[in-house]
Amino acid sequence: MWWASSADPDHPLRDALPAAGFTLRGVALEEGGALTPDWQWADLERAQLESFLAQYPQGRGRLRAAAAAEAELGALLSRPLTPARVLSPEVLDGVRAYHEATRAALDEGPGTRWQARRLDELAARLAAVEGAALVPLDDLPGVLERLPEAVLPQLDTLVPGESSRLRALADRAWRLRDDDDLSALFTALTRETGDAVTPLAELRAAAGGLALAAGDLGEARTRLEAAAHALRGDEPRSLAGLVLARLGQVRDMQGERDLALRTYRAVLALAYAPEVALETARNGLETPFGFGG
Repeated sequence: MWWASSADPDHPLRDALPAAGFTLRGVALEEGGALTPDWQWADLERAQLESFLAQYPQGRGRLRAAAAAEAELGALLSRPLTPARVLSPEVLDGVRAYHEATRAALDEGPGTRWQARRLDELAARLAAVEGAALVPLDDLPGVLERLPEAVLPQLDTLVPGESSRLRALADRAWRLRDDDDLSALFTALTRETGDAVTPLAELRAAAGGLALAAGDLGEARTRLEAAAHALRGDEPRSLAGLVLARLGQVRDMQGERDLALRTYRAVLALAYAPEVALETARNGLETPFGFGG
């Protein structure tokens, strides 16, 4: 599968797709470089434009119009996105409307993060390869306009399988809401054995996070230590760092500073850890978690 999405090395699909057996091509670490170059400089130019426009009444009006378009798109995407709906005319037309409104408010260029130029370049590169490509939803209408021969997957009859159910369970545990039933989620997590996409170590770590949210430090530590011991080395690459970073925090909260320090250092010694885990470990080395802010 060709990677035509974000250059962010911590993108969750950079873990999930290889774990599901997909070989990613065109990522930055692959020989030959990335299919999609790093356009972070365009974000900087957009920020500079916003700073400039904010100094003038007419400019502030343009920024409000752009913000309204973004809020409208956010509202559209906040509603349940079933496999069939995510590629529906409703959603794709909403994405087009967002880009048109942004372009009308801020003009093509820094205001759109050079979208037209970026998509022209991306489409040219995609036209030179064969196979499936993963494209961000907000880029999809523009890519399809530039590649009329491209075909969207047929998702209307897609039935999520057991792996999808397990993945959804873990994701729900990581993204708690105020109305979630912690006990029911905890029970569901602890009766599962995991698979390649959502391994046992992650399920144990997620259960530890629920215990921590409930204020049970002892149970949280037990689950997180079990998660650390369940790491085999073939899990999604971000998991070890996330597990150890949270375990270090729990050990800090229990007053075991020396053990917490060793855990934070273990995060920094990993060949790869997501930035959130690295930041947690660095902060933990400086200040015990749960004390002094």
